[in-house]
Amino acid sequence: MSERKVVTVTTAEAKRQNDIMLELAQHLQDKELKYWLQTFGCQMNAHDSEKIEGMLKKMGYVKANSENEADFILYNTCCVRENAELKIFGKLGHLKSRKRKNPNLMIALCGCMMQQDIVLDTLKKKYNFVDMIFGTYNIYKLPELLQTRFETQENVIDIWEKHEHIVEDLPSIRKHNFKSCVNIMYGCNNFCTYCIVPYVRGRERSRELNDILDDIKKLVNDGVVEIMLLGQNVNSYGKTLTPPLNFANLLEHVAQIEGLKRVRFMTSHPKDLSDELIEVMAKYPTICDNLHLPFQSGSSKVLKTMNRGYTKEDYLELVSKIKLAIPHITLTSDIIVGFPDETEEDFEHTLDVVKEVEFISAFTFIYSKRTGTPAATMNGQVDETVVKDRFNRLIATLDPISARIMNSQIGKTETILVEEISKNGNNIYSGRTDAGILVHVELPENKIGQFVDVKITSAKTHYLNGELI
Repeated sequence: MSERKVVTVTTAEAKRQNDIMLELAQHLQDKELKYWLQTFGCQMNAHDSEKIEGMLKKMGYVKANSENEADFILYNTCCVRENAELKIFGKLGHLKSRKRKNPNLMIALCGCMMQQDIVLDTLKKKYNFVDMIFGTYNIYKLPELLQTRFETQENVIDIWEKHEHIVEDLPSIRKHNFKSCVNIMYGCNNFCTYCIVPYVRGRERSRELNDILDDIKKLVNDGVVEIMLLGQNVNSYGKTLTPPLNFANLLEHVAQIEGLKRVRFMTSHPKDLSDELIEVMAKYPTICDNLHLPFQSGSSKVLKTMNRGYTKEDYLELVSKIKLAIPHITLTSDIIVGFPDETEEDFEHTLDVVKEVEFISAFTFIYSKRTGTPAATMNGQVDETVVKDRFNRLIATLDPISARIMNSQIGKTETILVEEISKNGNNIYSGRTDAGILVHVELPENKIGQFVDVKITSAKTHYLNGELI
């Protein structure tokens, strides 16, 4: 099978893959094979893994209790940061001896990391015991790739350069039966200079409005009450459609679906967040009062070098608009420390934004050089000691703000969607408020998937405790 190609598929592809699944299910029905799937990275990857699990189940595989008892081990990889890649190579090192002892053990790698030529070369030279390698564009081809592996008994490498169509109509196993993610688009056109995503996920491709709405309605009929709309930049939704749509149009349609109680979305790029979208968010109670709005750096100079398309002042003005329209909204963000040529003054601007906006939480990262991105070859790479010091100062600025916001919730009544049993003790459950705040509460019975009212009794930096009303 060729290793790199440009592919266009028809809408019949999903049916073809489903037919292969049925064939494999017959072929494997007496083997009682077990799989282990581990996902690295973002919610896009997690959602892809739900599809992978759905296909594996339809083919007759059963989920293993641990990696050690699996007949088929699959890693859905991430390449946004170097650490994620090192984890994969470390795991492969451990699997090498297992594969030597058990040649029938099947090992597969998929996802973003596989789209990089440098990674593919390394795998072929040092890890040629891996049975299957495929990328981000052809997750849905897993049945066909497995079939090819069984029939030829040869390693399968199937990496595509790009993909013009979207295949969605495949089985999926959701982590929760009461909430679900729905992809509204794939890829990214922004090419931030530090980011590998456009190179491994491809250019933006939006799904048709009616296809998205139909998917959500089916999920609601199946008991789902909360939807997370996913895209690398949801605010760019619809630009590739004919006629063009925008995310505000889509969100307004979704917010009016009968039976749907909560709508969330991520990720939003500040440069594309429109006044129309803010109006829609403020208009519909179904849309949660929580927005993930990455600013990455508070320095306009650094933002320009990052190719973010806005300044510090633009970002703060946007936040002011949002807070004016939706006073109770909580904001979260992504922040990078140590981008090339970041000075102490630049970093101080980042701290200024953190203090002014008052994020309830943030994903904080030390800049990770990604081969193939413009930033990887920029001059002015910041000294590691300086970066670590700035990172610690950033956390020291963020945490007291989070703690203050959390403490302000004590005594209030909140409605939470109960999501899971907490690790904090017997009969303790965890759920989230409309604003996305994690709450632990003792319940007399299992109410996972239900809404309950709680009174907030105490607070920690990143979560609340409450009692059932």
